[in-house]
Amino acid sequence: MKAGVRMKKKYIAAIIMEEAKEAFAQDGSYIIVDVRRADEYAEGHIPGAINIENEDIMDENPVELPDKDQRIYVYCRSGRRSQKAAAKLAALGYSSVIECGGILDWTGEIE
Repeated sequence: MKAGVRMKKKYIAAIIMEEAKEAFAQDGSYIIVDVRRADEYAEGHIPGAINIENEDIMDENPVELPDKDQRIYVYCRSGRRSQKAAAKLAALGYSSVIECGGILDWTGEIE
C-alpha cells in the first residue's frame, strides 16, 4: 500500500480524504460508498458514490457490492460511521476496504 495508509484491521485501511481524492483521479477500478442516511446523501455526495446506509450493512452482503475483491472506499459525514461500516464489510469478507473519513474533509466537487 502507498505511504500514508494506516492498517487498522485485516483488509481495512484508513486514509485521509486528500489521499482518497488523489486515488479517485488515478484509478477507476473502485467503488465509493457513502454510508450516511439517504437524506444526507441527497444533500450532496462525492461524485460517483453510491449510498448504502451504515445501518443497512448487517449479516448479508449488500447487493450493491457483488465483488468482494473490488476496492471499496467508504466515507460518511465525519468518519465515525465509515469506520463502523468498513469493519462490518471486512467481517463480511470484503478484502479491499478503505475507510477515508468524512465528507466534511472533502475538498472536491459534490453532486
